[in-house]
Amino acid sequence: MARPYGTVRKVVRERLDRDVWVRAALDVMGERGVAGLAIEPLARSLGTTKGSFYWHFRDREDLIEAALERWENQETDAVIAMLGPLADGAARLRELLTAIFLTHADASDHSVGLAADVGHPAVQDVLGRVTRRRIDYVADQLVAAGIDAEEAGHRAVLAYTSYLGWSTMMRSAPGALPPRERTASFVDSVMRLLIS
Repeated sequence: MARPYGTVRKVVRERLDRDVWVRAALDVMGERGVAGLAIEPLARSLGTTKGSFYWHFRDREDLIEAALERWENQETDAVIAMLGPLADGAARLRELLTAIFLTHADASDHSVGLAADVGHPAVQDVLGRVTRRRIDYVADQLVAAGIDAEEAGHRAVLAYTSYLGWSTMMRSAPGALPPRERTASFVDSVMRLLIS
C-alpha cells in the first residue's frame, strides 16, 4: 500500500537543498512510480512551496532524472564500490546478501515501484542498466567463487529475482517473510543455493 506524501521525511531548513528534493522524489517514485510523483504534494510534504522546487529544477522531468541518477549511484554503484575491498567473491556475495536481506530489510528496493513506469524513457534506460549491472556483478562474484560462467549467469538471475520478490513481499505481505531474527539463516540458505 502506498504511503501518503505526508510520510516523506520532513526537513526543517530555511531553504531546502536539491538533494532533499531528489531523495524525497525517489522515495515517492519507489512507492508509487513516476506517475505518482506530483510537485505540489511533494512540496507540501517537505513543508515548502513549488517556488523552492523551481529554484533547483527546470521541471518535473529534471527532478525525475536526478532521482534516477541518485538511485543508480547510491544504490548500485556505491554498494559495488563498498564491497570491492572484500577478500573474494563468496565474501562479497555474503556481505551483499546480508546488507539487502538483513541490514536494509526495512526498505524495499526502489526498482519495485519504478518497474510500474518502465514505459517512461528515463526509467526504462536506468532500470535496464541497473538491473543488468546488478546481475552481472553477482555473476562475476559467482565466477570468482568457482562457478562456471554460464551457470553463474543463471544463478545471478535467480538471486536478483529473489531479491526483487523479497522487496515486493515487504510491501504486500511482510508477515510472510522470515522474522528479522531468522534472516541470517535465510542468508545462509541463499548462499548455499548460489555457491554449491
